[in-house]
Amino acid sequence: MTTTPAQIRYRSRQIGDVDVFYREAGPADAPVILLLHGFPTASHMFRDLMPLLADRYRLIAPDLPGFGQTKAPPRGTFTYTFDRLADVIGGFTEALSLDRYALYIFDYGAPVGLRLAMRHPERVSAIISQNGNAYTDGFSDQWGPWEAYWRDGSDTNREACRPSLSPDTIRNWQYGTGADPERLAPDGYELDIAYMARPDAEEIQLDLIRDYRTNVALYPDFHTYFRQHRPPLLATWGRHDPAFIPAGARAYRRDLPDAEVHLLDAGHFALETHAAEIAALIREFLGRVLSVGNQDTDALSMSGN
Repeated sequence: MTTTPAQIRYRSRQIGDVDVFYREAGPADAPVILLLHGFPTASHMFRDLMPLLADRYRLIAPDLPGFGQTKAPPRGTFTYTFDRLADVIGGFTEALSLDRYALYIFDYGAPVGLRLAMRHPERVSAIISQNGNAYTDGFSDQWGPWEAYWRDGSDTNREACRPSLSPDTIRNWQYGTGADPERLAPDGYELDIAYMARPDAEEIQLDLIRDYRTNVALYPDFHTYFRQHRPPLLATWGRHDPAFIPAGARAYRRDLPDAEVHLLDAGHFALETHAAEIAALIREFLGRVLSVGNQDTDALSMSGN
């Protein structure tokens, strides 16, 4: 029997003054997975994962404002903060009538996605966190310049963060640390480097680095959301991530004791080398927890509640 490769569709949707580019695959009536990328990448980070799940799920991966192919207004007319990014992606989910979805959160996608979850907890069926941090336990010792910039937004501290955006840092530190070089294709990091070279891209990213402090301030609220709403959570974590260490994955169990944690022999961009392994974990996890959720809903309907 021959399997037909999943067809990924490339679309855009106007949300206010932002034209959101997104990738979509899978049946229109299948359970939805909303895939939220991180820094400094875009929805192309899901290019290997989406075909592996599209037979069973509807996968939707938008580019955040300031990233990839999404077209947003320039700095000065659009405020590049995590609250604003969440506003746009929240509007995007409503424009697509996504009233129930599993969240795949990675890096910057974590604080964006968890803002959505806190605003509309009834919409989130499950969470998959792939190196998507929500605890101070997850920070490595490599955050010094960023933390200094959070405390004091001076020009000097801003410039000290600029090396985080360099081609060498993206290629060798963010992608290369802990990754098997024979499994790491250059496609992802070279595209990210090209995106970073666009006019004003670095300034937008430096604005977001400064605003990252608001995510840390929200961590207690994220934890309250976990305890109150108990979303099923799967952490698939590259154990060699130089920024978000494995303690950040294990920390989810503090507020979600049933959280499932898998540490992979991968780096920060684990999908670049371990898409098949992560897809298998997602299949097993969602196949189980979404079935339980459907049974609970059916039981409530039959009882008249």
